[in-house]
Amino acid sequence: MIYSSFPKNSFQKNKKQILKLVEKVLDSGNYINGNCLKNFENNFAKYIGSKYALGVGNSTDALLLSLKAVGVKENDEVLVPSHTAPATVISILNCKAKPIFIDVNLDDYNIDYNLIEKNITKNTKCLVIVHLYGQAANLNQILKISKKFNLKVIEDVSQSCGALYNKKKLGSFSDIGCFSFFPTKNLSTIGDSGAIVSNNKNYINKIKMLREYGWDANRNCQFVGINSRLDEVHAEILNYRLKNLDNENRERIKIAKYYLKNVKNSKIILPRVFPERKHIFHLFVVRVKNRNKFIKDLQNEGFKLGIHYERPVHKHAIFKGKKFKKLENTEKISNQVVSLPIYIGLNKKIMSKLVNILNSI
Repeated sequence: MIYSSFPKNSFQKNKKQILKLVEKVLDSGNYINGNCLKNFENNFAKYIGSKYALGVGNSTDALLLSLKAVGVKENDEVLVPSHTAPATVISILNCKAKPIFIDVNLDDYNIDYNLIEKNITKNTKCLVIVHLYGQAANLNQILKISKKFNLKVIEDVSQSCGALYNKKKLGSFSDIGCFSFFPTKNLSTIGDSGAIVSNNKNYINKIKMLREYGWDANRNCQFVGINSRLDEVHAEILNYRLKNLDNENRERIKIAKYYLKNVKNSKIILPRVFPERKHIFHLFVVRVKNRNKFIKDLQNEGFKLGIHYERPVHKHAIFKGKKFKKLENTEKISNQVVSLPIYIGLNKKIMSKLVNILNSI
């Protein structure tokens, strides 16, 4: 069976080197807050183009800590799309703030900037931009609005590490950028981990305390923090894999170009690519009207496709009984999106077989 994502391929390719790195860390006897973490934080900040970077336990923690750092508190409103992973919104709820859901557009499935201003109130504190599937949201327009209304902006770059907007890395445009290194991500390790980048030293210093109980250099808790440290093993693996990230993103782009060039079925809506953005295709998401049949037909041919995301966040049980403004595009695409196979080492013979099936359905 061929899956939409297969991270084992990439790790098998690097298995010998990764095992050496793990052994090196184990032999060092230093497993938390050591040189591996410092090296990765320095290298990752440089890669993104930010002054500072901090490793954390996962991207959900990254978002939570970032919201706390910019001052989001109970009853504040945070603008966010509903077409995203639940983690984006869960982080807002864990601050006891109120998510205000904004619909997405059908061009890139990211937040629709035309709808942002009309949802801003006196209680709006922050805007969370999700760069979905590997492609940037329309940052020029979004940042103009946030500046006009003095909103804090956090970029959720969990799916788009290495992607560009006007030749600049995502995560470097806003107050804070948040990243995930979950095994399926373009930059990944063998478990949960994440990172935060920023040019604001005050935010970084506060997050540095918050990620470790809220304590200061004297281990005196100044804030109510959490325990979210990126350990030395994951940091060392990420430091190694960061060197190959651009090459692996190019491989994903090559696969995507093959699909874009060769899929000729008018009933399959392909993703759009924009000249000012470098799409790094964490996922290759198409839309079809009769999704259940489409998925079943492909499974019969040996392809197990993914859905990202079948249930919009505002439709989860945690919001049962609550009313939201109609999110027409979000609900439409949630019934149509399908993720095709795209991962490092995907065989061209398999791609060709898939394209032939797609064109004949």
